[in-house]
Amino acid sequence: MSLPFLSGRLIEAATTFVAALALVVLPVLADHPARAGETSPPAISIVGTGRVQARPDMAVVSTGVVSEAKTAREALTANTAAMTGIVEKLKGNGIEDRDIQTSGFAVQPRYTYPAQQSSGERLPPRIAGYTVSNQVTIRVRDIAKLGDILDQVVSEGSNQINGVSFTFSEPEKLLDMARARAMADAIRKAKIYTDAAGIGTGSITSISEIDSYQPQLRYDMARSEMAVSGAPVPMEAGERSLSVQVSVTWELDQ
Repeated sequence: MSLPFLSGRLIEAATTFVAALALVVLPVLADHPARAGETSPPAISIVGTGRVQARPDMAVVSTGVVSEAKTAREALTANTAAMTGIVEKLKGNGIEDRDIQTSGFAVQPRYTYPAQQSSGERLPPRIAGYTVSNQVTIRVRDIAKLGDILDQVVSEGSNQINGVSFTFSEPEKLLDMARARAMADAIRKAKIYTDAAGIGTGSITSISEIDSYQPQLRYDMARSEMAVSGAPVPMEAGERSLSVQVSVTWELDQ
């Protein structure tokens, strides 16, 4: 068998295969236009906002002791005694172990800087003593006890309170309420726009949460005002606002 004969038979077979493939593919292409020519269906995207106002049911307090002495050992001993008394007092007021956490501890030298000599020579700084600081963060789940607790920790030796933050023990329940309100707000806005345009909405194509916001209400207490009064420190939790934003997209009916 000659090579020209084989070449002719191969060309004939290839031609037949291409023709058969075209009979199958062309109807499919006719039913599905090229993507380059496709256009996205009309849609509307709306951002809804939901807010919830509620009274905080928990306070977070950062408190501690700063002790100074000639030696690090003396400063640490004094600091440990004061902090032990504070922790015992907290537990005696119903604060659980899980709600007391050490948030900072440091031992640092204190320096003095001698005056410059008449000759212009600068003498190196000298260690004059040591400072030990120990901080704890506590969660007070019964806000009614907050004033008493602050007064008692100061009486036990706390000389550093870095503020009180009011928050919620179960914020997700409130945020879920805000989420439902955010969705309702998005639906309400979409209806206003589509009614004004004289069109309707079809299926929802996407829902995404943009943001959830929990502002921190903080009450700062100046150290100079931490005198032992023998009376509960007046504290007001007020209310907090939690908010959620959601983006919703609908197809439009034409």
